[in-house]
Parts: sequence; structure tokens; C-alpha cells
Amino acid sequence: MFENLSDRLQGVIHKMKGYGKITEENITEMMREVRLSLLEADVNYKVVKEFTNTVKEKALGEEVNKSLSPGEVFVKIVKDELTELLGGEKVDLKTEGNPVITMLVGLQGSGKTTTIGKLANLLRKKYKKNPLLVACDVYRPAAIDQLKQIGKELNIEVYSEGKKDPVEIVRNALTYAKENNYNYILIDTAGRLHIDTELMDELKNITELCHPDETLLVIDSMMGQDAINVITGFNETLSLSGVILTKLDGDTRGGVALSVRHLTNIPIKFIGVSEKMDGLVEFHPDRMASRILGMGDILSIVEKVESEIDEKEAMKTAKKMAKGTFDLEDFLAQLNQIKKLGPLENILKMLPGAKKMGLNNVNIDPKKMAHVEAIVLSMTPEERRNPDILKASRKQRIANGSGTTVAEVNQLLKQFEEMKKMMKMLGNKNFKLPF
Repeated sequence: MFENLSDRLQGVIHKMKGYGKITEENITEMMREVRLSLLEADVNYKVVKEFTNTVKEKALGEEVNKSLSPGEVFVKIVKDELTELLGGEKVDLKTEGNPVITMLVGLQGSGKTTTIGKLANLLRKKYKKNPLLVACDVYRPAAIDQLKQIGKELNIEVYSEGKKDPVEIVRNALTYAKENNYNYILIDTAGRLHIDTELMDELKNITELCHPDETLLVIDSMMGQDAINVITGFNETLSLSGVILTKLDGDTRGGVALSVRHLTNIPIKFIGVSEKMDGLVEFHPDRMASRILGMGDILSIVEKVESEIDEKEAMKTAKKMAKGTFDLEDFLAQLNQIKKLGPLENILKMLPGAKKMGLNNVNIDPKKMAHVEAIVLSMTPEERRNPDILKASRKQRIANGSGTTVAEVNQLLKQFEEMKKMMKMLGNKNFKLPF
């Protein structure tokens, strides 16, 4: 996500830090490089022109704090303007009401049906909602079956009446939701290969029936600047309340995200960052600007950890680590907690200075993690609590049971003991735990 743009902009900032002061000459040179970076990222030309003109004007203006270095001034101005370009303030999804009705619309292939499942999952986990999915894509082959499969995977109910009139399906779904105490209704509507009158009339009729609290357009970020025309076309009929950009984890230049709000005034509310059902996150313009400029996104890491990790269990483990009583059963429990966070490389990329530390291209092989887990699971509870009893015959049994080698078992045990020593040393010396 934005990797090429991020690399280019960080290069420009590094160059700017080498100058003793900001001048008309060097800021013009820097703005030329910024302009090329944004255009290569497929940002709309009009947006690029306005952005670079504003940054240049502010960098040369009286508002610059003379106590700051040119690099610091430039970074602050670029970050502030990027944040503004991305929307300024985060715009929240409506969650209060009984029920709240949200309709997802979009073209075929945008990832709408998968996204509605991800959104339902997020609403249940973060906002403690009881969502009902409504299957109204009655034209695309297997669309209803796909939504049902997603609902089954998430244990979220899907209301479906097959290939009937979508307006009638919504009418009946509203009654069903009320009778069964669902407080959030998510309507999966039909997509088309392009915007047409038939599609818009159907969506308009559903809107007039249920008056949705939110109408969200799902857009494939890889479609480039054509996305602006699609957003405008839908908004003219439906009055969109927000956009969800999908596939930002793919090979995309990201220019759409930097153009949407400025050109349409419609906020980005969510972005898709992975194919998994927890791969939809709320969009924070300031955090995204920080990530693009290599400043990291610590707040998102903290939120992710808080939502997935059991705090009491983590504190209990931390105490055991400090005392040196941490065993392989604790290690296995922590491994399961870490797996909930998703791919670790995605977390590492959000750390400040990730590129400088070489963390932006780290590839953690999930197979190696699985091997480690298999080794520990092949031990008896007694062996996990007291690894010292693991002699040659036991290690061979564990290797056979986990599909690994004795050398791999020995390597894990060695690394585990080194980690225990280090944590005990930190706990006994200057490192103080907050409890």
C-alpha cells in the first residue's frame, strides 16, 4: 500500500534535510520531485497541482517557524497537507440506532460481498452489534451462496429469499430483523459491469423503502482514476455517505485514496488491507499520512493489540517472564495470541522508521510458525512445563509427531532458553514492569 509513493516522498524529505534553509530554488526542485511521485502513484493531475502549489506556498510563507530546520518544516507541511488531502478528520460509521441500516453498493468485481462480511465482523467485534446480512444480489451467479458461506464462516445470519424482487426481500428482512432483535442490518445489493439505469432504479427503490443510515460505495482501488467517475455516478442518484476502498494490500499505486475526498467530497470510511475476514479497518487520514511519510502508525498497532489480545493473560505472562518461570505452555498460549493479530509483517510495516530498519520487506514464513507450534503441541503437558526432562528419545518422538527433525526441536529449545534468560535478566535489573 503506497510503497512506491512512500519511498519517493521519503527520499525527497531526506534530500530536503540536507539544505541549510528553504529557498525558492530548492523548494521548487523538491516540489518537482513530489509532483512526479504523486503522478506516478496515479493521483489526479488537478489534485497534484493544487497540493504542490499549497505546500510550496506554505513552505515559503511567513507561517514557517524559524526555529525549526528546513527538513522539519517541510515534513510538517507535507504531512498536514497529505492529511487534509485524505479527508482531514476521520468520519465514523453510524452505529447508534435500532436498527441501523447500511446498504453496500458497487460494480461487479469490487469485492462488495466479501467486504460486507468483513464489515459485519468488525461491527460485532468492536461495536458489540448483532448484525443481519441481507442477500439482495439476485443476478450474479452464486452471489447468494457466497454470502451464505461468509455468514456461516463468521456465524452471522444471512436473510435470503433466493431470486425474488430485491425490494420485497429488504421489506421482509426489516420485519424479520425487528422480530429477532437484530440491531444492525447490512444489505448486499447487486452490482453491474458498469453504471446503468436498471441498476440505479433498483438501488433507488431500495433506498426509498428502507431509508438507509449509511450508503457505502465499495471501490476496487486498483481501477485507478476511473473510480472518481464511478463514485460521482453513484452519488448523483444515491447520496453516498462514504466509500470503502478494497485491495489496498495488492499491487496498487494508491492514487485513488489521495484523490477521492478532494474531488468528490465523499469520505473514505474503511480500507481493505487483507483477504481475511478481519482485513477491513477504519480509515484515519492522519495515520495514513504518517505511514506514507515513514513515520509509522503506532495508534493502529495499539488498537489492533487491544482488540485481539487478552490483557489479563498478557499481564500474567509478563510477570512469569520477569520471574523466569515462563514455560512452553505459556509460550504456546502467546503464540496463539500473536496469530490473532494477522500477518506479523503487516504490523512491522506500521512501526516508525520501518524502512530504515529493513522491516518493510520482512517476509515471515507462516510455515515456520506452524512448525514451531507443531513441535510444542507434540510434547506432553509435563514436557511443556519442564523442558529439562527432554532427552534424546523424547525429542525423537516429538520430531516424529510434529513432522520435523530433532535438530529443529533442539533449535527451538535453545532459543526458548535464551529468551527466558534474557527476560529474567531484564526483570532482575533495570527493567521494571508496570504492575
